[in-house]
Order: sequence, then C-alpha cells, then structure tokens
Amino acid sequence: MLVYGKQVFLYILEKYPNLIEEIILSKELDKKLFSKVSRLNKKIIKVDNQKAQALSKGKNHQGFFLNIKDYELTPFETIKNFNFLIVLVGVTDVGNIGAVIRSAYALGADGIIVSDIKSLNFEGVARSSSGALLDMPVCLMPNTLDLINELKQVNFTLFGATMNGSDVRDISFNSKKVLFLGSEENGLNRKVLSKIDKKISIVMSREFDSLNVSTAAAILIDRMR
Repeated sequence: MLVYGKQVFLYILEKYPNLIEEIILSKELDKKLFSKVSRLNKKIIKVDNQKAQALSKGKNHQGFFLNIKDYELTPFETIKNFNFLIVLVGVTDVGNIGAVIRSAYALGADGIIVSDIKSLNFEGVARSSSGALLDMPVCLMPNTLDLINELKQVNFTLFGATMNGSDVRDISFNSKKVLFLGSEENGLNRKVLSKIDKKISIVMSREFDSLNVSTAAAILIDRMR
C-alpha cells in the first residue's frame, strides 16, 4: 500500500524497514537520510511534483512516499484476549480514526475494533496515525450488536461515551474493559447504548456541546487506564 508524508516515512524507515517494498521521492534528500535509504537496497523512484500530486491525490505529501506491504487486520479471536479495547462505531473519517489509534497506542490501550463500516482506508489511516497503525492491532467487525454479544461472553465490561453519562473521573475501571465511541454526527445509537454496561462522559468546564471524537478518545483512554 502507498503511504506518504515525511513523518510516517521516517517512522516506517526507523521501525519497520522490513515492510518497505519501494521508495518514491519528489525531492532531494540530505546525505545522511539518503545514505540510510540507500542501505535498504530497495528500488528508489524519483518523480516530478505533478506525478507526486497525482499519487497523493492532491494532498500534502512533502515529497516522501513509500510502497509498503499491505496491512493485516488482527482476527477477533486474537483481539478478544486483550484487556483494554477501543471500539469505533460508525466512525468513517480516516483522520479521526488515525488520531484515535495514535492516542490509543501512546496511552496504553491494547487494540482497536472498527465496527458498522465494511472497509477501512488503511493508507489514509496509516498516514493520519503517523504510523501507529502498524503498531496497534486493529480488527474490523461490521455488526456492532454481534460484537457486543461476543465481548460479553468473554467478560468485558462495556463503557459507552455519551453526553449524559457519569463523570469518567468518578468511575473505577476493572482490567478487562471496552470503550465504545460513536461518530461525531450520530454518537452511539440507542440499541448499542441499551446493551453497554455504563455510560460515561467528560464533564466540561464551560458550556460547549462536545469534543472532537479523537480528542474525547484521548481523554477517556487516559482516565480509564
């Protein structure tokens, strides 16, 4: 899959050089970086800015591209053995998904489950997560209600982020827990909320309706860990 942008380029170069299949550049590298890239013994392709813009579909690429091995999802049978999971219900924006993955990895969650969508743009998520997608186990489960039943069977406590839940600061969390987050447009639907164990909220200091889902995720994950 194709990823672009300097930050994710450098991250993969440092941590996952084994995933790199091809290097594409539209700018000159400094000697130190070019030497490091050359030692990979991978094909290096130089393109002009017009081609680079086409590859990134007009987005900011900074001249750095990598073709890497396809991302492999983690099976649910594996991810259900973890202790602290994040479930994104109907969240489709790759920027938000990537930011949640980045925060979840940094703050100690064990895995991400994306539900109520059929597919995931791994290239976009890899970039928006600054490469953290490659560190974090991610599972895709299209049916959220089936997922809830599966999680309950293995003794997870399920927490749902809502506007009218209990203050997250007042709750004690056991080790085997799941945080459900809905999309910014719709939140968690009634069927999902009726099956979770506890609704939780971030209490605002000033009047404001909500936070961006990735910001809310970071705060809740930090408070729950």
